[in-house]
Amino acid sequence: MVHVGETRLETKGFGDFHDITESVRQAVADSGVGNGIACVANPGSTAGITTIEYEDGALADLARALEVIAPQEGSYRHDARWHDGNGFAHLRSALVGTSRSFPVVDGTLELGTWQQVLFIDFDNRPRRRSIRIVVVGEPL
Repeated sequence: MVHVGETRLETKGFGDFHDITESVRQAVADSGVGNGIACVANPGSTAGITTIEYEDGALADLARALEVIAPQEGSYRHDARWHDGNGFAHLRSALVGTSRSFPVVDGTLELGTWQQVLFIDFDNRPRRRSIRIVVVGEPL
C-alpha cells in the first residue's frame, strides 16, 4: 500500500524553520498504513528535512552551526557561475539532506519524545514549497 501526501509552505528563506510534524502525522493517519515507513521529501536543492527538539535554543544552535559550516557571506563557485547568491543554501541543503524516513508502527508515526520533523528553507529569498510525504507499508 502506498499513500502520497503533501504539505505546502510559504517560506521566508535564510534558514526559515517550520515544524511539519503534525502534517507528517496527518499523512500517516490518512494513509491507512499499519506498519511501514513514512518518507518526507523536499523536491529541491536549497532546503532540508531533519529532526530536532523544536525549541528556540536548539533552533538557534542549529542555525549557528550551519553558519559556521556554510556561511552566508562565503565565497561559492556556484554563485560565480549562476550569480544567484544562494551557493550557501545549496551546500546547507546537501549537508542536512532533502529527505528523511521514519517508522510507522500500528498506524502511528514513531518519533522520540522531544523529536519533531523540521523543514528548513535555506534559500536567499521567499519561496512556495511543496513537501511530499510518502507512506508505504501494510494496511492497518
